[in-house]
Amino acid sequence: MGKISLYGLDASPPTRACLLTLKALDLPFEYVFVNLFEKENFSEDYSKKNPQHTVPLLQDDDACIWESHAIMAYLVDKYGATDELYPKDLLQRAKVDQLMHFESGVVFEAALRRLTRPVLFNGESTLPRNQVDHINQIYDFLETFLDDHDYLAGDQLTIADFSLVSTITSIGVFLELDLAKYPRIAAWLERLKELPYYEEANGSGAAQYVELMRSKNFTIVP
Repeated sequence: MGKISLYGLDASPPTRACLLTLKALDLPFEYVFVNLFEKENFSEDYSKKNPQHTVPLLQDDDACIWESHAIMAYLVDKYGATDELYPKDLLQRAKVDQLMHFESGVVFEAALRRLTRPVLFNGESTLPRNQVDHINQIYDFLETFLDDHDYLAGDQLTIADFSLVSTITSIGVFLELDLAKYPRIAAWLERLKELPYYEEANGSGAAQYVELMRSKNFTIVP
């Protein structure tokens, strides 16, 4: 096995999804902090490795991969002792893939990034209520996905869980999860928090994200 480096930022949900995967696979790796606020992701060296300037970035020897879902799938396919985290069975893999597309398109892009970027990078102090209310639909979907299952794609932990827990534990800063209304999500979160590497890989970074956003003192307006 060559040298694995993960470039990222703890507050970044996609970075945390990859950290969860690396920890679950028990892979040795170097973690390289990238300060987006100082535009380190636009440095010449980083731009050569990732011309999209995003985090996370995985470097495996000379190979560079960005986009968290691609990174997680690559890691399991290459280094997993089993395929449990990303099943090779076509139907089971499709279930994981559809959840990761849901996370990418519906949760991260349409909700989390849409709400985060104006406050964090553009200095805006207000957010429209209709955009925040979209999070209710996300919670409704997740509660449905978890019907009769311990994990999102079934009864087995997969990288779909890592992807979605990283964003769900962040998005509550805009609209807190009602644990009584969503008991399946609450139980799922507790199940993931029992993983021995959870706090290091996701919990502490999610807390950093929430603290960072609250420090901006944004308000939600009609």
